[in-house]
Amino acid sequence: MPAGARNLITDVPGILVGQAEDHAAITGVTVVLAAAPAVAAVDVRGGAPGSRETELLRSATLVERVDAIVLSGGSAFGLDAGSGVMDWLVAQGRGFAVGKARVPIVPAAILFDLNFPGRTHWIGEPPHRPLGRHAAASAGKDFALGNHGAGLGAKAGRLKGGIGSASLRVGDGSTVGAIVAVNCCGSVVRPDCGRFWAAELVLAGEIPPQPAIPDTLLDLDDFSACGDGLVGANTTIAVVATDAPLRREGCLRLAMMAQDGLSRAIRPAHTPLDGDTVFAMSTGDGAEVDVAMLTRLGTAAGDCLSRAIMRAIAAAESLGGYPSWREHWAG
Repeated sequence: MPAGARNLITDVPGILVGQAEDHAAITGVTVVLAAAPAVAAVDVRGGAPGSRETELLRSATLVERVDAIVLSGGSAFGLDAGSGVMDWLVAQGRGFAVGKARVPIVPAAILFDLNFPGRTHWIGEPPHRPLGRHAAASAGKDFALGNHGAGLGAKAGRLKGGIGSASLRVGDGSTVGAIVAVNCCGSVVRPDCGRFWAAELVLAGEIPPQPAIPDTLLDLDDFSACGDGLVGANTTIAVVATDAPLRREGCLRLAMMAQDGLSRAIRPAHTPLDGDTVFAMSTGDGAEVDVAMLTRLGTAAGDCLSRAIMRAIAAAESLGGYPSWREHWAG
């Protein structure tokens, strides 16, 4: 399966992405904006999640479609980025109609960047609500990877983390894409050589050449490339999307299968220390795809998420004493 034209989640028709950062606070916001309300679901597997509106995405609830999904730094403070996105959406006349009122539906997940070295903590109002407005207003088809948006203050084990994205074209003409902010406790690379765990899934030219696998056996008890293990200080948060028509149950299965891509790219994943959360969106209309096609879409979503994680780390730049993968391993 080939990647889309941009190899970004915005290859999925109806999906736009905007980002904004506060470089003094070393935090940022990434907004996945649906051009029209999209069906959505969420799968949470980490032990320390931070989120808003995830209960609304359960199968028995009223509202099936969302206007946007927010990935933000700032820990619980960052949840207010969703309110900034709501401000912008209301100004555009967007939102779930309740009589004459409009209420934009904006689920969100956050990562912890409050202890990132060198940051200056804000005085007064946290920056995330205005960052959310700015990110939504800037949403488009092209966006930067690495130290941008929610990935600015992210780390990946002992390496600099970041924002990543990837896409695939599926055989029936559908597109699947993923975007991820990688701030994991686990490592994205083998500790003995720096090779990405999921390196065999990359497409040609997608990331730099990988170190060779050593002749010696990997010590499976070697967690030296992982983070310090502070409770609640890590997470990987992501959105996968497709233009194939799915209802909420199909989106949930898409998110669940995409989580397998997360666990292929990060070791260990879904720990008590992480808040690993994956949202899924469908922008397609018409009859829902059959089970066989949903299986293919879920497989593609997992592969896209693995590749997006690697692209995030490959694009990240050293910051705050956290070396980039290129600085630490590419040589």
